[in-house]
Amino acid sequence: MKSWVKTTGSIMIAGALAFGLTGVSSLGNTSKVYADEVQRNVINVVGKGEISITPDIAYLSIGVTSQAETAQAAQKANAAKMQKLNDVLKKTWKISDKDIKSAQFYVQPNYTYTEKEGQKVKGYNAIHSIEVTYRDLAKIGQLLDAASTAGANSIENVRFSIENRDQFETQVIEKAMANASLKAGAIAKAANRQLGAVLVVSQGDASNPIVYGQNEMLMSAKASMDSANSTAIEAGELKVSTQLSVQFELK
Repeated sequence: MKSWVKTTGSIMIAGALAFGLTGVSSLGNTSKVYADEVQRNVINVVGKGEISITPDIAYLSIGVTSQAETAQAAQKANAAKMQKLNDVLKKTWKISDKDIKSAQFYVQPNYTYTEKEGQKVKGYNAIHSIEVTYRDLAKIGQLLDAASTAGANSIENVRFSIENRDQFETQVIEKAMANASLKAGAIAKAANRQLGAVLVVSQGDASNPIVYGQNEMLMSAKASMDSANSTAIEAGELKVSTQLSVQFELK
């Protein structure tokens, strides 16, 4: 009788364990075990691709500033300067309307402060800046000189870029994928395994082309203008890059 009870107890316990495992499986542990098994047979790498490109377009930030005792006078004086600048850009340099757009415009008071009188308005500043899109990069220095002669007294920066970047994005993606395959192959070989198919690929944000040597370029331009020489602007090279996160099967 005792032997039967023990046997029955053992059967009941075994059944409970079996039921418990089945219950846990239904709650999702089976998928977790499967994921762990998959993770032991994959390689995750990050491939990087980068190319250097000669820019083919420039964006010039050019502005005029005027001071006067009244806001109206400052604005009127600045409008005359801007008209002269636009005439030079459009008529002499043949820059189309679509390549000239206003970047900012405002009129603001100048303040002075004394202990006796406190804060008082002393004249007004009118500022109007435009962004000029220009494609003949060899003549940018001459264009800036002409703008300065026409009355532009604020040249903030020159930004170089690529007008059509899609063609280069394909190249950097191919380089990034080749880099990922090279890394994964080296890891598989070191582990005495074989590299299988690509399982997952995701791309990070493709970087925008960066301005090469912008600070040096601006200082060079300022130095040239100060010495009354022709302004020298060098476009340099831009870099386009991207990265891919790639998961390979490991055999």
